[in-house]
Amino acid sequence: MKRNVSEYQMSLELGQNKNYIQGISSGKALPSMTQFFNICDYFCITPEQFFSDHDRPELIDAISEGIQELSDADLELLLLFIRRLQRNI
Repeated sequence: MKRNVSEYQMSLELGQNKNYIQGISSGKALPSMTQFFNICDYFCITPEQFFSDHDRPELIDAISEGIQELSDADLELLLLFIRRLQRNI
């Protein structure tokens, strides 16, 4: 999610005043829903990824998309594998 850009630069690239992002990051302001979606687009993430507490939400999304095409038998095997991995953590 990091893009290595200053708050000042990001504010201007989003078409806002130079202190816009600084106000949000300091907790003094909140973005509108439209601007929130623009911020997500800026970082090439979905709103769901923005709120995810996982370090690699794009990996979770890829896994989720991949399992949609699995057969029921394969899904059951995958679930067994996941449970086995969880026991070894």
